[in-house]
Amino acid sequence: MRAARFLFILFLAACGSRTDEVVVYTSVDDLYAKEIFAAFTKDTAIRVLPVFDTEESKTLGLVHRLIAEKDHPQADVFWSGDCARSALLKKKGVLEPYRASTADAIGAEWRDPDNAWTGFGARARVIVYNTKAVKEPPKTIAELADPKWKGKIAVANPLFGTTAAHVAAIAQTRGEETALKLFAALRANDVRFVGGNSHVRDLVARGDCAAGLTDTDDVWIGKQRGDPIEMVFPDQDSGGTLLIPNSAALIQGASRAANAKRFLDWLLRIETEKLLEKGPSRQMPVRDSDLRRLRTMHVDWGRLVESEALLDKVKSTLGL
Repeated sequence: MRAARFLFILFLAACGSRTDEVVVYTSVDDLYAKEIFAAFTKDTAIRVLPVFDTEESKTLGLVHRLIAEKDHPQADVFWSGDCARSALLKKKGVLEPYRASTADAIGAEWRDPDNAWTGFGARARVIVYNTKAVKEPPKTIAELADPKWKGKIAVANPLFGTTAAHVAAIAQTRGEETALKLFAALRANDVRFVGGNSHVRDLVARGDCAAGLTDTDDVWIGKQRGDPIEMVFPDQDSGGTLLIPNSAALIQGASRAANAKRFLDWLLRIETEKLLEKGPSRQMPVRDSDLRRLRTMHVDWGRLVESEALLDKVKSTLGL
């Protein structure tokens, strides 16, 4: 009797071990991520169990969690809103190299040289402005420090998210001194440093600020709801427009590795990039030749993660 009961318990345990799931840690907005997850499940019958990050600590919270879970991984895939944090996870030995069969057309500039992560669906860092209040918007980031904009500009906290990546990219391409002088000038011009990029957009949309620094996806979402805003792609003083692709990676030791690879193959298709392009965030396919029309910053994402000392200096400069 006991042997039969033991076998029955083993049978129940086996039934409870799901083989049709994949756990995805992601820092991207659930507004469009959930649509992607639903489409993947529809195509493959594999259910996505997502873990999202918060707005202000975008990506950082999940990065720390993935590092802490390195010896007993709970996630199978990391889908980041940028490449810098995936590069950091590679450095920490959290990622397992994987080259998706569907991603061969993605150029070398959008992928890790060792295939630890792959970039896709890019956003851009832009200047957003209120069309009712501003007729001649700032064209460069340096112009945000012009006295005529004093107290009228909003920027997301530069210690987190895409703003932190932007700071590090400016330092990498133009020099650390240039980056620190820029943010010192912004502070002197009473720039409002706020919780996140969507907060910047909302301040500008309401007219509380005339302009701000944010991401294209936030601007598109605002425009679609009727906000009186437009954007400018800065292409002079900071060395060009910073493009920030999503990145996706396989977690080392993932317990659902087969499903994780299927998800990555599906996510990194051109069809998925097109879904992101048609979605509310209008992300730009990295395979698209139109990106070449922009004067863009060329950054080494692997080096970009080595920016903690720089961010400490920025924090000191801004008194944050």
